[in-house]
Amino acid sequence: MSYKVFLVEDEIVAREGIRDNVDWAAGGFTFCGEAPDGEIALPLIQEIRPDVLITDIKMPFMDGLQLSKIVREHMPWVKIIVLSGHDEFEYAQAALKIGVTDYLLKPISSGDILDVLKKAALQLDQEKNEREDLKQLKSQAESNMQLRREQFLLRLVMGGISSGVAIEQGQQFGLNLVAQQFMVLIISIELCDESQSFDYSVYQHLERIISNLAGNNRDILWTKKDIEELVLILKGDDEEQLKQEGIFWAELIRSEGASDPVCRLIIETGSPQQRLSDIHRSFTEAMVKIKNRGRPSHLSEFRENNEHIELVKIDHEALESYLKFGDLDSFDNFYEINLRQICESALQSDLVMHYVFLEIILTIAQFVSDLDFTDSQVVPEIREIEAILQRVNTLQQIKAELQSIISSALIFRDNQANHLRSMLIQQAKAYTDEHYSEAELQMNQVAKRFNLSPSHFSTVFKHEIGESFRDYLNNLRIDHAKELLRTTNLKVAEVAYRSGYHDSHHFSTFFKKKTGISPHQFRARPQDSKN
Repeated sequence: MSYKVFLVEDEIVAREGIRDNVDWAAGGFTFCGEAPDGEIALPLIQEIRPDVLITDIKMPFMDGLQLSKIVREHMPWVKIIVLSGHDEFEYAQAALKIGVTDYLLKPISSGDILDVLKKAALQLDQEKNEREDLKQLKSQAESNMQLRREQFLLRLVMGGISSGVAIEQGQQFGLNLVAQQFMVLIISIELCDESQSFDYSVYQHLERIISNLAGNNRDILWTKKDIEELVLILKGDDEEQLKQEGIFWAELIRSEGASDPVCRLIIETGSPQQRLSDIHRSFTEAMVKIKNRGRPSHLSEFRENNEHIELVKIDHEALESYLKFGDLDSFDNFYEINLRQICESALQSDLVMHYVFLEIILTIAQFVSDLDFTDSQVVPEIREIEAILQRVNTLQQIKAELQSIISSALIFRDNQANHLRSMLIQQAKAYTDEHYSEAELQMNQVAKRFNLSPSHFSTVFKHEIGESFRDYLNNLRIDHAKELLRTTNLKVAEVAYRSGYHDSHHFSTFFKKKTGISPHQFRARPQDSKN
């Protein structure tokens, strides 16, 4: 890359000598302009924006020191090389304090100038590389942030995040998720000719349209569901107004995207929801309409039909209660009471079938998310529902699929509970290891500290550690007493006290019961390879 050099020198002979005798190209530079003093040079420098400024330090009107200070403040990237005489040392010192790159003492040769220019070029190259690296890192960070934001919003509409966590995480992405009403709008891109391959540029075009239309509107959030679908979240304060907003945006997006002859847009909305935790219901309704276009797709049509009014009413409270407290053995009973009638009718309607599986899967996703954020292996992804629906043709098959999905969630729940229980017991063990020397330490005290009942604590401690809490504490104390007896000259009473026994007589009796010998005998007994 060629860097631009600007020269300021009041002596015309010296200025022309530098201009005409230096082989600028040899050093990778281009001579871009000259001036006899700083006052004339400054507007030219601001216009040309050179990479390097070579300036005499002592000139009339505006000297090199004043010029360098202004250039350093307004164009900090410019490398400044000052030319000074032997009697201008104080000027040179002042210039260096300003932050000039280098200086040359007169008289100077073209070789001297090329040498300092090469040093300046190395600095410019390095700074250029650093800027490019910083720009790339910034771009990557912004890209990662955008991807995380999109994934967050997708998890939100799919019921994968609780309300409190969603609002807190949303703030980290600069999103305000507080509103009185929420509604989801899904835009699906469909090829007019299904024999053609999907053109990604069409998706990018639609993405740009959505981005431009939404702009900085704080009441519209959008994310990508997959390569062919985009999801909009509309916020508002009034249900009817939000419905009108949905119609308006659907028509606007449809009209903007109608110019593409290759694809058509399918746009559907779900119903407004008052709670952020219920936004997945709006997403579910929009998804069902998208997936079942061409058939009666509006859920309101089903609700108006008495034959189907119960079909879309999944008892979410009963499902959530079963996920929290149920077990695998009671699934048949739960199914008969809460799901059988829905599943029987779902066989008569693909729309109801799709809706049932979506509602159950998204409810499970919300439940699993409340337990932990690693639910990708537990709950089927939305795109997997199509494959599930293709392999269910009988009531028994529907029941088997639902049992498989729900069972995965129950197993995950129990594993999480076991993991948390194990962590608590390990923490209780660590607490005991630290406080065993306190004679007042008892199992009830430790159990209370970790919010467990004494009986439950006793059971899980023995299961996790392999011995009862009492045996573990006593063995810990006796082992410590042995160590003190072997490695110190402390009296037995002091050893007892430091090992958690206030009564030395009780300690000696218990020690002999555990080891077969008294503390005094243990201390006097010589160690051998077996002992």
